[in-house]
Amino acid sequence: MANSGGSIENFHDAESPSVLEKRRTKLEKTEEMAAKRPDWLRVRIKSGENYQSIKHLIHGQSLHTVCEEARCPNIYECWEQRTATFMILGDTCTRACRFCAVTSGRPEGLDWAEPKRVADAVETMGLQHVVVTSVARDDLADGGASVFAATIRAIRERVPDCDVEVLIPDFQGNEAALQVVLDSSPDVLNHNIETVRRLSDSVRSKAKYDRTLELLARSKRLRVDIPTKSSIMVGLGETREELLQTMDDLRSVEVDILTLGQYLQPTERHWLIERFYSPNEFLSLRAEGLQRGFKHVQAGPLVRSSYHAREQVQDARAKAGTAQVVQE
Repeated sequence: MANSGGSIENFHDAESPSVLEKRRTKLEKTEEMAAKRPDWLRVRIKSGENYQSIKHLIHGQSLHTVCEEARCPNIYECWEQRTATFMILGDTCTRACRFCAVTSGRPEGLDWAEPKRVADAVETMGLQHVVVTSVARDDLADGGASVFAATIRAIRERVPDCDVEVLIPDFQGNEAALQVVLDSSPDVLNHNIETVRRLSDSVRSKAKYDRTLELLARSKRLRVDIPTKSSIMVGLGETREELLQTMDDLRSVEVDILTLGQYLQPTERHWLIERFYSPNEFLSLRAEGLQRGFKHVQAGPLVRSSYHAREQVQDARAKAGTAQVVQE
């Protein structure tokens, strides 16, 4: 019988009045926050010709996108503009982060034909900038780094002028795995810190705040020429002071690009939304980030890590070039 490993005492605890009351309270809070969702977080569904074309292409190639798997609110806008974030290494994650809608469980083996199919889709879509991410694959010795590298190479061979940004897991701190990805020369190395230090262990499954910082620092040490990027969700219960400290921590390891967006609870089982940030608060946070030296800060209620990714990189490159001219 599924999930039958607990004791009789645990079974009774799961059905106890106190546990049921906690569930009821959480459900009520979830419904309350859903009712309070402000207008600026209401997504306009626009399923046009491009959206349908991308959907047919993705499903026809047996590919996965974080757009669908993570229930991204920007899927209609992005797919209508013929942009997508490909999710490799399957659709089942070995972790169960409390903010994420991606299915967790025990993944099946590797699909070594996947990199070619991603490259085929990138060519068909005519992309100039592609983001490749993945589920966490803690069941693999290298965390899937070799598949990331193979995907980057396949895209380079098929569409040489396309920039390739990778949003990688932490590979459980495996530096050799990170080196494999960097050796394939992505145009951007992205790894999300997600939230502030105080909340990190509770919100992120198996991930560690300091391990994220160390990965980003290592990337800079190993390949200073590759821009780094990270993302923070807001609305999980953090304070402004904690957000600013997280920005400082990311800048201490020379992260170039920062994105900030509102956390939206995928289901009643996930982490509760504590509050909604206003557009003006995001403008203020963007100003704080720029003041701290990030080359680009994308901040807004519906901003996600890959939202307008090409524009983020173009802006960061322009500012990096300007800074180099000034130094010279």
